[in-house]
Amino acid sequence: MKDGTPPRAQGFADRGRAPARPEDTGLRVRQAFERSFRAGEVVFEEGDPGEVLYVIASGEVELTRQGPSGPRLVARLGPGDFFGEMSVVLGGARSVRARCLEETRLLELDGATLQEMCLDRPEIALRLIRRLAARVIELESRLAALGIDDLLRPVVRVLVRRAEPAPEGVRIATTLRKLAGEAGLTLLETHRALQQLLERKLVRLVDDVLLASDLDSLSTCLDAAD
Repeated sequence: MKDGTPPRAQGFADRGRAPARPEDTGLRVRQAFERSFRAGEVVFEEGDPGEVLYVIASGEVELTRQGPSGPRLVARLGPGDFFGEMSVVLGGARSVRARCLEETRLLELDGATLQEMCLDRPEIALRLIRRLAARVIELESRLAALGIDDLLRPVVRVLVRRAEPAPEGVRIATTLRKLAGEAGLTLLETHRALQQLLERKLVRLVDDVLLASDLDSLSTCLDAAD
């Protein structure tokens, strides 16, 4: 060291310094990770790889998901809200399209940066957990308000459309995420509908492929839902 202080002593000296103020940390984060978007500009498309999450510093963002009858509004978010976290935490592609409704400033954080921020400032992790918990509660309330037939209808239609002849009846090769996207439902809604079909023994899961005895049984279920 130039000042003659041993590295270990220098480390202890650093520890004695006043911790960075939250406003200073916030300024550094904004300078390093902030991006600006024009009104109408798309942040990411449904199906894009998801490597970062976004925190809205200013402006408004609309999230939509493509359904059988066209785009369906998922949410409108404003300053302080975040989006895109599920792809970062769980991996996989974007399940929605994000578009700015006005001039918007976003903080763009990858998984590693988010982890470092949560370790450095636990209140960020607590805030993230609270937001995720609130979204789960919202989804559960939505599911409770929906009848199961409202979920079965779009799922069964996709399964019938994707069904291919097989020795054991028909087979449907898909994933939960793809099925949810084509049905215009959330992953949780799609999982609930599939669980009902499995419990009714209308389909069965073998080696990650859905099998059904025939299309008539699925079509009957569709008629009942309609």
